Amino acid sequence: MNDASTAPTLVVGLGCQRGCTAATLRALLDQALQAHRIELRAVKALASIDLKRDEPGLLELARQLELPLQYFSSAELAAYQPRLSHHSQIAYERTGCYGVAESAALALAERLIQGPAKLLIARQKYAQATLALAGAA
Repeated sequence: MNDASTAPTLVVGLGCQRGCTAATLRALLDQALQAHRIELRAVKALASIDLKRDEPGLLELARQLELPLQYFSSAELAAYQPRLSHHSQIAYERTGCYGVAESAALALAERLIQGPAKLLIARQKYAQATLALAGAA
């Protein structure tokens, strides 16, 4: 059994449309983790863009999971553009970055690890939300 200090730091980046529910986000999270055989308890934090700071679904999901939720500015997220698996023109027009989920996951993973991170689950799209998971490279 991995003790917490050796367990990898995994973080989930989330992007969503206004009004996206916690249930929708949770369904996407459960589906992605199950598909990649990752346990929910391995996830240490959630990340998104600061434009979503007051998004009820994101806040509710973080509360339900008892996980910290960190936000990044579009300028901080834009730095990750070369590493994204998908560039969304719509996301760029709305947020100033080409992919919220992947870049937020990478940004938070690197902040927590204090080293390089990589995408372990590339962008997954579901209903009104996107999700990505990052951890140590």
